[in-house]
Amino acid sequence: MEYTRFERVRIIGARALQISLGAPVLVKDLDGEMDPVKIAIKEMEQDLIPITVIRPKA
Repeated sequence: MEYTRFERVRIIGARALQISLGAPVLVKDLDGEMDPVKIAIKEMEQDLIPITVIRPKA
């Protein structure tokens, strides 16, 4: 699915908050990365984030 820049930022922010509160990380190759935002971006790039976007029909 193609996300708008606003949806992308919202998803990364929500996932980073989940990670910072102790949610399991879904990406395998962290390379020692500890920043929740960077981890969320890696998950977004690999299409691993379990968040769904529902758009209203216009």
